[in-house]
Amino acid sequence: MSLESDINDSNKYYRACDIALIYKKPTPIQVVRVDYPARNKAKIVEAYYKTPSTTDYNGVYRGCYIDFEAKETKNKTGFPKMMIHDHQIEHLEKVKLHKGIGFFIIRFSYYHQTFLVDAPLLIKEYHQTTKSFIPYKWFLENGQLIKEGLRPRLAYLKEVDAKYFKED
Repeated sequence: MSLESDINDSNKYYRACDIALIYKKPTPIQVVRVDYPARNKAKIVEAYYKTPSTTDYNGVYRGCYIDFEAKETKNKTGFPKMMIHDHQIEHLEKVKLHKGIGFFIIRFSYYHQTFLVDAPLLIKEYHQTTKSFIPYKWFLENGQLIKEGLRPRLAYLKEVDAKYFKED
């Protein structure tokens, strides 16, 4: 399964069990042209992004606003910095400024490992490293490995608890 599918399945589980209310944000697009080969087979053939989307997911958990971006790479050596966009960094910095919880979920598919990384920590590394990627080793040292299972598929809220709700 893809990272997005795993997160969507996990969020569905979290909502069904009243653990959290987290949704995937829709990507704002402007449809320009549609082909209608048959009445019930409309196909969008040309569309453009209206505005850059901020992050992939947001919602409420334990009374706190959370917002995060999910990225997946097949790269063995590191996470390509070009996969993170300026508007996503700016958005997650604003989330932090307003006392929300912002983070990244990064999957290295080659290793079958998924990490939760605090947004300010990853953004700091993003700006400090001179390489075009953030090394895989950095994630091993600074990220929190998310356990995979059946229910939820990705237990990322356990890592949110460990990172942001330590005193509870």
